[in-house]
Amino acid sequence: MPKRKIFSKLYMVLIFALLYVPILVLIVFSFNTSKLNAVWTGFTLDWYRKLMGNRDILRAMGNSLQVAFLSTALSTMVGTLAAVGMYRYKFKGKAVLDNLLYIPMVIPEIVLGIALLMFFSRFRVPLGIRTLVIAHATFSIPFVFITVKSRMAGFDSAIEEAAMDLGASPLQTFLHVTLPVILPGVAAGALLSFTLSIDDVITSFFVTGPSTNTFPLQVYSMVKFGVSPEINALSTVMLVITITVALLGEKLKKE
Repeated sequence: MPKRKIFSKLYMVLIFALLYVPILVLIVFSFNTSKLNAVWTGFTLDWYRKLMGNRDILRAMGNSLQVAFLSTALSTMVGTLAAVGMYRYKFKGKAVLDNLLYIPMVIPEIVLGIALLMFFSRFRVPLGIRTLVIAHATFSIPFVFITVKSRMAGFDSAIEEAAMDLGASPLQTFLHVTLPVILPGVAAGALLSFTLSIDDVITSFFVTGPSTNTFPLQVYSMVKFGVSPEINALSTVMLVITITVALLGEKLKKE
């Protein structure tokens, strides 16, 4: 085997080890009987049991799920309609509007968080679940838009014309012809939006209220006082949920 191929494979292995070995260590030590994250002393599920009995964590998880579901519904609806409209219609300034939809994706999260906080403060909007939903939908809409738009690229508009020629209204055509064709893209965008929402820390930090805490922010506050196996268990659960949702999104996107 040429030295260049050996070096390339070794380099690839090192890169993947750098990315995933710390995560594997975290998962393994979430089952450790010791409170110290340095020595393995035995297998236990006690930290997961304690995690399930922690009211603060369960309340934070409930808030995160509520925000994730609501923001996903909002971003999916807006992103899908925007993608269909941008694909179907031609108008002046379309290219500019298309580029503007990418801004929430490329600007730093801290800038978006500060901007949203200033916006809510300016209009005296109380910080809480409502502002979290709006903020999460704001940075999720472009991801839904891109996913659905890529699905629309192979869409045959002739089937829409045929449906309307047969007497279907524009709404019926969209619901019974267009939507079923682009549904995998819509579902993939929704799953990506859900993943982004439930993982977000920086933007949520700026727009959450004093009495509203999310799951990632709860983890962040716990880490400040020292990492414990309970946090490892919490991170493992969150990691499994996130990876599962992301894989489902990618699978649907490829269909």
